[in-house]
Amino acid sequence: MSLSNSQYQAIMRIYNERQYQDKHDLDVRRQEIYGALPEVKQLEDELASWAVTCAKRLLDGDTAAMEAMRTRREALSRRKKELLLAHGYAEDALEMRYHCPECQDTGYADGRKCRCFMKEQVKLLYAQSNIEDILARENFSTFSFDVYDDRELIPELGMTVADYMKRVWDWCHDYVENFEKEAGSLLFTGGVGVGKTFLTNCIAKELIDRFQSVIYLSANDLVDVFSRNKFHYETEEEMRDMYQYLLDCDLLIIDDLGTELNNSFVSSQLFYCINERLVRKKGTIISTNLSVGMIRDTYSDRVSSRLISGYEIIPLYGDDLRTKGRI
Repeated sequence: MSLSNSQYQAIMRIYNERQYQDKHDLDVRRQEIYGALPEVKQLEDELASWAVTCAKRLLDGDTAAMEAMRTRREALSRRKKELLLAHGYAEDALEMRYHCPECQDTGYADGRKCRCFMKEQVKLLYAQSNIEDILARENFSTFSFDVYDDRELIPELGMTVADYMKRVWDWCHDYVENFEKEAGSLLFTGGVGVGKTFLTNCIAKELIDRFQSVIYLSANDLVDVFSRNKFHYETEEEMRDMYQYLLDCDLLIIDDLGTELNNSFVSSQLFYCINERLVRKKGTIISTNLSVGMIRDTYSDRVSSRLISGYEIIPLYGDDLRTKGRI
């Protein structure tokens, strides 16, 4: 999951374009404002000239020059802002405006990848894995209750699958609405083809549209990341980035848990991943064909305990919709 050189360059081209656009927009605003308000241009020229004068005075040993420059700069800046506001412009209209003030559209803040860079990185990985196409088909707007049985009651619940799925649909919507305040973790259980993956895709699409970073991995792909991270990484930075993707993204989706090859290594890595995300209060959604009892039998006590106690478990019911041609 680390970026190749071509992937990295593709993201940096986005930032180069943003910087060019930032400069272009500022030039356009300057030209308009200077034409409408010549006094603003005169104030800026006077400020630049005064700065040169003060610099010369400082070189000549005039220690009072710095204070004089500060006082004059404040007066000129104040007058400029007054003019801009009086004529309907924002007071920062002649300053650079960035898409991301944190990194000033460089992609890096404090020597590290900015949060906006990480979002661009996730978007790029999505685009290259064709997940965006799946989300275009599987989302809340394409979800239909008509595919679920509305006649036979579920013995455990005393309601039909269709009625129960309406509740589940509401729970998923609540999860999305409360995500920024409380990014909880969900565990969808149920047989093949009952809609687990479809529901996770609905949530993923909604959160991506709200600018949340989402990473989707099948259980097998997750194990592959664990393995490459442990045994095949080339640099320490690559190792750090891999874990950063898994641990720091807003939502991690693990699909089909239980289909992966499970051993002590996988179990320890899985525990680290789910436990660390719980500690960091990062949202995670896991779907599995395993029942709660089978999870206890399949995974270590530490893993099953964290899944059962730390996740909201949502069982799904019904027949395989794929075999009925409903999905």
